[in-house]
Amino acid sequence: MTDTRYELVITRIKEIKDEKAVGEPFCTFFKRAASFLVMLDDIYKKAVNGEIRAMDLNALKDLNAALYEEILRDNYERSFSNPGFFTKIINKAGYDTLLAQYLSFLYTEIRGLIPYAFEADKDILTIYMELFVEIYCCFVFAYEQKRDDVPESSEIRQCIYWFERDNCEIVVSHRVREQLDPSCDFATDIIRSCDLTDLRYLYYFGEYITETEIRLAEFLNSLSDEDIFNMAKTYTQGYILGFKKTGKDVSKKRTVNIRYPIGFERMIRCAIDLFGEAGLKPVIYRAATLSINKRGQSRIGYYGAIPNRQYDYDHREDAAIYLDNDYVNRKLGVLRAAYEDNRELAGTHAGPAVVEDFGEEPFLPEEKKEACAFSDKQRKLMVKYEERSGRLTNEFIPGKERSFTIIAFPKPDIGKDFEEIFRETVKLNTLDYIRYESMQQILIDVLDKASFIRVAGKNGNETEMIVALNELKDPEHETNFENCVADVNIPVGEVFTTPKLKGTAGILHVPQVYLNGLKYVDLKLEISGGVIEKYSCANFIDEALNKKYIEDNLLYHHKTLPVGEFAIGTNTTAYRMARNYGIEKLLPILIGEKTGPHFAVGDTCYSYEEDIITYNPDGKAIVARSNDYSELRKTDPSKAYFHCHTDITIPYDELKGIYAITMDGRQTAIIEDGLFVLEGLSELNVPLVE
Repeated sequence: MTDTRYELVITRIKEIKDEKAVGEPFCTFFKRAASFLVMLDDIYKKAVNGEIRAMDLNALKDLNAALYEEILRDNYERSFSNPGFFTKIINKAGYDTLLAQYLSFLYTEIRGLIPYAFEADKDILTIYMELFVEIYCCFVFAYEQKRDDVPESSEIRQCIYWFERDNCEIVVSHRVREQLDPSCDFATDIIRSCDLTDLRYLYYFGEYITETEIRLAEFLNSLSDEDIFNMAKTYTQGYILGFKKTGKDVSKKRTVNIRYPIGFERMIRCAIDLFGEAGLKPVIYRAATLSINKRGQSRIGYYGAIPNRQYDYDHREDAAIYLDNDYVNRKLGVLRAAYEDNRELAGTHAGPAVVEDFGEEPFLPEEKKEACAFSDKQRKLMVKYEERSGRLTNEFIPGKERSFTIIAFPKPDIGKDFEEIFRETVKLNTLDYIRYESMQQILIDVLDKASFIRVAGKNGNETEMIVALNELKDPEHETNFENCVADVNIPVGEVFTTPKLKGTAGILHVPQVYLNGLKYVDLKLEISGGVIEKYSCANFIDEALNKKYIEDNLLYHHKTLPVGEFAIGTNTTAYRMARNYGIEKLLPILIGEKTGPHFAVGDTCYSYEEDIITYNPDGKAIVARSNDYSELRKTDPSKAYFHCHTDITIPYDELKGIYAITMDGRQTAIIEDGLFVLEGLSELNVPLVE
């Protein structure tokens, strides 16, 4: 049946490419979109016949450029996928500007089909092509009824709404399957079967490929087998150690989700073999490209170069077109059914092993009023969906049975010192964790005697925070702080706790910070009772835009978030590396959080694992695992978790001091003027004073 539907719809699209059945600017829009779909059809057929892997390098480069050139830099300013550009054209022609928003969404969804053409996924291609033809027919009918007329924008929205609702079962179920089933091996097959010295393989994924990915792959190819093995071993051992440290049995698991940026295939191939020795098969799925599966502009999965961050930002809330309560309930029902269908696969899934890259200049987006945006009601619905889908995931892949690891490496965008920085990062990832473990224990021994921690900034940093600590009922056998070495969070270097919310208060301020690839200027959070009461930044002249920027990208549509973590980073070697190469703003959170104290807003580090008791190397149980919100998991689970966790780090050179304060007011300095002052920690200061 799908074969017939596909042939019918692509035949009609080929006709649309040459028709002039509607007025401008819509005629140009539909012809351009139809031409793109015809190009995808050609790729689909080449994928089915195996012709893509027979193409020479220049042909593959030309194809990649043809697929992505429209949204690159200046080209995007004239693209129908740009809601700002399209709205101006529609407005000038005197039509309802909502049509521009809806058609821009449609064009972006069509662009999201690129991966499905390379994967020869006829089912997904067919339904989205049918949506395109349906909307085109609405315009043709209106034009035939009265020349220069167009359908009502509400009619086009209804087409989109019912498409998303009716096809949710196909698209969401497909996504769940590829997240759990190792037989969905499109990427795994490329990694394992291709000659990785023949860089044509980079183009087989269907992702955008630039000189960055090419140079990265070439660099990894230049490394010795021993170097690659050691990188992969650090990554995979950290993952296995995460299970052992928390007392979880990895032998019960059968699959591991590998997430990484394209270019690291040589290391990933080695990691697949090492995971295999532990009985784990790889599940490697692509970052979502269709709005129904996206979470904002985050890329969760494997991915290539990002053609245009503004394009991603403009379309991060496209779901606003169809999001309502009925749709959310429908999607949650489909999600549960998909997990039920894959219950055995879900039960033996071990969790994600993530490779991150860094080095690209942080992005400061432009806020476009023409882009889709959630209403207040829709924001609440998104919170509802994230909370319930998170609970569903935990039901079928219990947090108490899974683990993760994250490791990061630089990419060539970091500059002329790329290869040197890469090698320094490899060293950073393999620092002697035993030495750090002992130094961090000195910190913990002092911190565990305190009831509060005071953190104060300097050099333009206005931070003045009091962190309340949980009371230890049995100090001989209990601790508030985890001694974190290189297991799930690589590299080594922090001690952290879950603060007590009552009594945690003050101002958290950073003059400039980069969080999840976005730049924040003069970010200031006012904390009371352990939760964010007020927030501001200076990214835009308009205060309302600043507030929305924080709400969308830091609060994730929640009205407020608690302080879920307080930590002291001890990796001064990473700090010095960043200063030496001038790459402080380019460090990922994973490394940046180890280069000073940091506060995380959102969930604690122990989400869904609060009842699993883990121990520090000294044998003490880590008991500060929950707060007032996560305690609700027992009585009102819908309010227990926020499904986000963002670390905000204060660099050492912006730090006046960190002080441990006992209940009777005695104060012990941990750090003063950016240097560790406790006896036994002078080694940590060496990189700071170099």
